[in-house]
Amino acid sequence: MSYFATALAWLFVALALMVAGFGYPATHLASPDTLVLVHVVCIGWLSVAMCGALFQFVPVLVAKPLFSEKWALPALSLLTAGLAALLVGFLGLGGRLPAWLWLLPIGAVLLIAGFGLVVVDLGLTAWLRPVGPARFVLAGLASLCATAAFGAIFAFADAGWAGSIGQSVLTTGVPLHAIAGLGGWLTLTAMGVSYRLLSMFMLSPDVDERKSNMTLAAGALAIGVAVVGGVVAIWFVSGLNVVLSITAVLGLATTALYGRDVIGIFSGRKRRQLELNTRMAALSFASLAGTALVGVVLVLTGAFAAYLGAFAFLAIFGWLSGLVLAKLYKIVAFLTWLETYGPVMGRAPTPRVQDLVSEARASKWFVIYYAAVWFGTLMLMASQPSAFRAAVAMMTVGLIGIVREVIRTRRLADVASPVRLPDGACAPHLLFARN
Repeated sequence: MSYFATALAWLFVALALMVAGFGYPATHLASPDTLVLVHVVCIGWLSVAMCGALFQFVPVLVAKPLFSEKWALPALSLLTAGLAALLVGFLGLGGRLPAWLWLLPIGAVLLIAGFGLVVVDLGLTAWLRPVGPARFVLAGLASLCATAAFGAIFAFADAGWAGSIGQSVLTTGVPLHAIAGLGGWLTLTAMGVSYRLLSMFMLSPDVDERKSNMTLAAGALAIGVAVVGGVVAIWFVSGLNVVLSITAVLGLATTALYGRDVIGIFSGRKRRQLELNTRMAALSFASLAGTALVGVVLVLTGAFAAYLGAFAFLAIFGWLSGLVLAKLYKIVAFLTWLETYGPVMGRAPTPRVQDLVSEARASKWFVIYYAAVWFGTLMLMASQPSAFRAAVAMMTVGLIGIVREVIRTRRLADVASPVRLPDGACAPHLLFARN
């Protein structure tokens, strides 16, 4: 719960910055202000939320306890401190604060330490039974290592501590850093987790392992080509066009194969009435398909570089953030139910998991969020920054509503009083869960 609360706080920071006109599209994609915004979203929001979910969910995937429960809090502390140092360094790089560029390497080291604890803890847990979705998690963790390595080189180079080689990697390697982070760490991991969550909550058979392995192979190959091929291309100063083209084709194939797997899960479900989290996850899958379609059209028309910001915005907020919010709504309810009513189950009347939430009330906030994301994407493509900021403001309204529903779930506010707290049950704490 502490990871989720921290991640949501960073998301609010990111949305507030965008509403205020900080970073892209008011400034260039490569500007220090945009770097602040990108890292708040990708590290503070998405990565922290993903780590929190994986600490809870990887043991479920492998039916084994987490390697070390004690590492979660130090990892969160290191990630928070590292991100704060990195952001201050970026603000100094852009002239908004004193140029304390030495904070960039310090932030990178702290982030590597935090992510290192996460990778070792989750990696050793998933390695106990590396089958099915756990393989996606392992591939995602490997991509996280590559992302952190590139990021550290960039941080040292920006501080002037990396020499000519570091400057060369900084000049040409940013696309590789983004692909490893968004495509490998966040997307492959989200795909693997979604396989199990969708099957669990819709009572569907697991995806055939041969099909999921094919999807994973395509995705892992795409990241491998980008990282390894990109490093080789930088070393020989040969340019990244060929590497990025191959990566794009493999990424498109991965998206198509994943779409096939998701359609199979939906069509094979036994629960015909879909819960809100699944219906909203379907909108994130639609956003992923839209991202792929927009990418193909932009590449074919030669306009990809001009509209890269809109493409990334839809991928980050429509696909990844939408899926995380949809599943977070369900995960919090499920964990709250286990924590509160698991100890008294069979000894006293208990509510259902669905009784902890009000889907009719929550659905409008998700609709507002997704509609605002899609509208914001169109406004970026139409070069309308004022309308884009209005769209982000509406995203913020939707997010406030979603977070309010999550807090109500933790407070058991929608549970009928006769079964709200039976004898032996303890009310859950808002920011951490009792094991």
